Amino acid sequence: MPAISFQSVSKQYSTSRGVLQALDGVSFDIAQGEFFGLLGPNGAGKTTLISILAGLARATQGRVLVDGHDVQTDFAAARRTLGVVPQELVFDPFFNVRETLRIQSGYFGVRNNDAWIDELLEALGLADKAGSGMRQLSGGMKRRVLVAQALVHKPPIIVLDEPTAGVDVELRQTLWQFIARLNREGHTVLLTTHYLEEAEALCSRIAMLKKGRLVALNRTSDLIRMAAGNVLRFKVDGELPPALAAQARITGRIVQLPAPDAVAIEQLLAEVRRAGLTVEDVEVRKADLEDVFLEVMATDLSAAGGHRWQSPV
Repeated sequence: MPAISFQSVSKQYSTSRGVLQALDGVSFDIAQGEFFGLLGPNGAGKTTLISILAGLARATQGRVLVDGHDVQTDFAAARRTLGVVPQELVFDPFFNVRETLRIQSGYFGVRNNDAWIDELLEALGLADKAGSGMRQLSGGMKRRVLVAQALVHKPPIIVLDEPTAGVDVELRQTLWQFIARLNREGHTVLLTTHYLEEAEALCSRIAMLKKGRLVALNRTSDLIRMAAGNVLRFKVDGELPPALAAQARITGRIVQLPAPDAVAIEQLLAEVRRAGLTVEDVEVRKADLEDVFLEVMATDLSAAGGHRWQSPV
């Protein structure tokens, strides 16, 4: 039985401009114990899908099962199985950190779990903040508390919706060490993130959404192998010729271009020099998940059929 099963999930919203199709027939399963990544640009439907999973929104069509429990008809059982870390910093300002975690435990009928709360506080770097009021905490510390709240009832399935957005490197390292440990112990993890290096390092399998549709679903390693083999990276002052700029990833002076072989590398560099530009710090690297993501998002799905990036299994 899958830990999570999305079955032809669609979601429509009525707006002043008509009907917005937020999700369009999304179907995939997440296996028990899997570390699974859900990626997509802003507005792709990721948070809508998470909201339906958590019971905060209702699908227009389709079903979502959590450990075999329908999130609508068997909500209580499905919700007990989930620990959800939301994007928003939502907290009660009238309690300290330890009280917040005890109250959250009570929502799930969990008592006398101080030992687990202490372990969460220590693992997430909150031990010295246990008696601090929530209003006194920094944004990063509040996000740590959100993670602790999601885990306080020891859910077998952990859902992380942009958990490291806007937080420091220390928290990211602390969080991933702890979540990776829980995953090794058998917990299923569903992660949405814009930090693609995190997804590449942590997730064994990845789904990508674009405009509410599932456009990629495969093992992380297989997705990377399917992308352009190499990437040419260099620094340059000035603007690239339009034809090159259209296919480049440009960050300030840094330019990255897909280059499948040595001939392509020579041609690209020659074209840059013909434009009167000086190339510096040239290097060639293997494609990574960010290259895959950009290539998938640029694909004309109606022409490609949407199947190239999806596993046949």
